[in-house]
Amino acid sequence: MRNYLRHRGTLAAALFIVLQFLTPGTSSAADELSPEAQVRQITTDVMDAIKSDKALQAGDRTKALALAEQKILPYVDFREATRLAVGRAWSTATAEQQNRLVDEFRALLVRTYANAVDVYRGQTMKVQPVRMAPGATEVTVRNLYLNASGQTIPVDYSMLKTPEGWKVYDVTVDGMSLVITYRGEFGQIVRQSGIDGLLARLGEKNRPPK
Repeated sequence: MRNYLRHRGTLAAALFIVLQFLTPGTSSAADELSPEAQVRQITTDVMDAIKSDKALQAGDRTKALALAEQKILPYVDFREATRLAVGRAWSTATAEQQNRLVDEFRALLVRTYANAVDVYRGQTMKVQPVRMAPGATEVTVRNLYLNASGQTIPVDYSMLKTPEGWKVYDVTVDGMSLVITYRGEFGQIVRQSGIDGLLARLGEKNRPPK
């Protein structure tokens, strides 16, 4: 957890880079690319877009939240991410509870993203070559994140091939997985209060401040 908190800004920036401009207008072309080429294309497009967007550079949370709601959902497998984050307790949840967990976890990640949008300050991401067997349906796209001080941090995107194309379901920063980090927190809540307790806690975190 300490390592995760130390790189919290890096994780937010990594999510920002890979998700910010996965627009519906480019989805058809992206679906035809390999995961490696897709991430490389997206990274290039995003870097150029951020440089020209003064509002995002200034940390406009309202604009970031609106963009996240509009553009992240089609390109992230939130159900798979939620299933992994909840862990064993997922199979004990009813279908209705599972759907509510996905909605709440999605809202949590989108809110976290919007709150941390201003961590981007001209960093770069280098996509590494991917070795993938023919017909593979799961792959890790490895990247090197270079921050303003010149520090290099590995950032990996775990992706699944779905009927709609490749989707991200986890991000790992310097060996710390996003979904596994949440799994520890969620597991403790479930042990104490059950699935309903987890839903209640997520609802509290996602409730807009008064």
